[in-house]
Amino acid sequence: MAKQPDQFKKVISHAKEYGFVFPSSEIYDGLSAVYDYAQNGVTLKNNIREYWWKSMVQLNENIVGIDAAIFMHPTTWKASGHVDAFNDPLIDNKVSKKRYRADVLVEDYIAKIESKIDKEILKAAKRFGESFDPKQYKNTNPRVLGYQEKNNTISKRLANSLKNDDLVDLKALIEELEITCPESGSKDWTEVKQFNLMFGTKLGASAESAMDLYLRPETAQGIFVNFLNVQKTGRMKLPFGIAQTGKAFRNEIVARQFIFRMREFEQMEMQFFIPPGTQKEWYDHWKKTRLKWHLALGMGEENYRFHDHEKLAHYADAATDIEFRFPFGFKELEGIHSRTDFDLSSHEKYTGKKLQYFDPERNENYVPYVVETSIGLDRMFLAVFFKSFKRSNLRRRNHSNLFRFSTCFGTDKSRSFTIS
Repeated sequence: MAKQPDQFKKVISHAKEYGFVFPSSEIYDGLSAVYDYAQNGVTLKNNIREYWWKSMVQLNENIVGIDAAIFMHPTTWKASGHVDAFNDPLIDNKVSKKRYRADVLVEDYIAKIESKIDKEILKAAKRFGESFDPKQYKNTNPRVLGYQEKNNTISKRLANSLKNDDLVDLKALIEELEITCPESGSKDWTEVKQFNLMFGTKLGASAESAMDLYLRPETAQGIFVNFLNVQKTGRMKLPFGIAQTGKAFRNEIVARQFIFRMREFEQMEMQFFIPPGTQKEWYDHWKKTRLKWHLALGMGEENYRFHDHEKLAHYADAATDIEFRFPFGFKELEGIHSRTDFDLSSHEKYTGKKLQYFDPERNENYVPYVVETSIGLDRMFLAVFFKSFKRSNLRRRNHSNLFRFSTCFGTDKSRSFTIS
């Protein structure tokens, strides 16, 4: 069986060779971490989007959809916290001159230890045969327990460093773990500094009168600023949700791993508005509901897991990721966040306009709380594409390979591509 990195290279190569994903403007040598979906890729991508939209909007009477503009008033991003807090910790290697996200370097180190755990379990499974219990082995084997304890210690320290904005300790952690530059192998690092991820642009007919704008880094704020419009025109009663899909843009420090992390990407988000005090109930509901949606795709329950956030975003009182086992390890596929009333309250503060709901059952006005589900369409594409990748050596005259891609999103929209 091919090693995972080699297998991932074949997936990337196949995506281009058979018309799924092309590097953007390739004839001009392309742009880093920007891709175009080709003739087969756009079909798969559209099917995934349609499957999500049907399950989220059309099959829920209390969820409606909108399509908000990419350009928004710049104060929107001040109110949301993106101007002041939408940063990633940046670190440079002095030898290679390459720039990395400091937290990702540590996460990659943790992923390598997780890979060692998987190898230990695989070896034990071969040794013990059908009687092997992987869960019991993972909970009792001293070597595996040692790996897990090390990972837990590193994860907690990383979370504390990020939570406290302790960039000195983050660099110290990288040095203590003896993390090397992936390109040069050097351990000679600069200090860690924060880097804002938003792209800036201009709106106006002349340089003198132009307004400074941002390309939206997320689609959620388009929902929040339209909350009252949707609620009143749709006569919506809590609880209800607003969903949308659309492009977002982030000036990622380290954009890599094909379409997993790009500077231009597409989100599928739903903000569910609820009465204050009910967020725990609805947070648990959407965790279960969204995982069930993923499992229905048939890509293997063992390839999913929840990862609860130890460092919460400034707007959240609870957050978890549904992680998927990509060729490069478990990584975030979808986020479920309890956003409290932060967004609507903040927009109230900056606009001076009330964004409240009158609850006839409570006989009071209040700012609703929100539970968010947010999934990256491009990451979903990559997960389906990777798991659908089949390679078998055929006994043909030309010894060609058969590759089969199945989207299978509903019986009416099933498609498969068989390439030999």
